[in-house]
Amino acid sequence: MAVCYLGIGSNLGNRRENIKKALDYLKKTKGIKIEKSSRIYETDPIGGPVQGRFLNAAIKIKTSFTPCVLLKILKKIEKDLGRRKGVRFGPRQIDLDILLYGNKIIKRRDLVIPHLRMFTREFVLRPLREIV
Repeated sequence: MAVCYLGIGSNLGNRRENIKKALDYLKKTKGIKIEKSSRIYETDPIGGPVQGRFLNAAIKIKTSFTPCVLLKILKKIEKDLGRRKGVRFGPRQIDLDILLYGNKIIKRRDLVIPHLRMFTREFVLRPLREIV
């Protein structure tokens, strides 16, 4: 099983409940085991339109899924929790990102690992440092 780190964020609706529901989905998914979770941090949005503050967290998981299959699972969870296509960097019910997947480096149109902007965003690095 591969060790992965995921970022989780929400700034629409009941943000804390959205994160809890996403974690519940992940816990119920065979092939994914949550190893560690960070605290939840409230952060200002970066880029995009004027919008409310985010709640952000990071989790460490072990998974038997390939990076591409894991991405599809995360996108399905986002959709199931009400995320819709919108403005880039805009508000969202839930955002699930693969930050790191073992020591893999992937550069595809639909998937970049390590996450492209993670090293410049404190809202990603702070919870990630807590669990690494």
